[in-house]
Amino acid sequence: MLDDVDKRILELLSNDGRMSVKDLAQHVGLSAPSTSERIKRLEERGVIRGFTVEIDPASIGFMLQAIIRVRPLPGKLHVVQQLIEAIPEISECDKVTGDDCFIARLHVRSIEELDTILDRIADKAETNTSIVKLQPVKRRLLPLS
Repeated sequence: MLDDVDKRILELLSNDGRMSVKDLAQHVGLSAPSTSERIKRLEERGVIRGFTVEIDPASIGFMLQAIIRVRPLPGKLHVVQQLIEAIPEISECDKVTGDDCFIARLHVRSIEELDTILDRIADKAETNTSIVKLQPVKRRLLPLS
């Protein structure tokens, strides 16, 4: 279980993954070595899986974001999964229950690029694509209490 100090460390790191151990320690009221040890234990327990950087796709030319629902044709599930894994413009993909097998988040520079990518899958799966207008809730920390 997480105690209040662990929860606070997670909240602080989720807001700023580059916060120094010294600054974290000051915010949670522990020494730097104690704070460092807590972070290490959270990593060992798998609570913290890694530290990352968040990049704005539009700032590097990926102006369109799409959500693609993918329903492989009979016998093509594994082939389609391999295709999805091999497309670098797909930033996330979930294998789901229901009518579709996969829901993927795709970033592209243009509609033409979207068509080119979808054409790679077209003979192996049915797709349904929605262009993202706005993402009102970005990936965020789950409630810790």
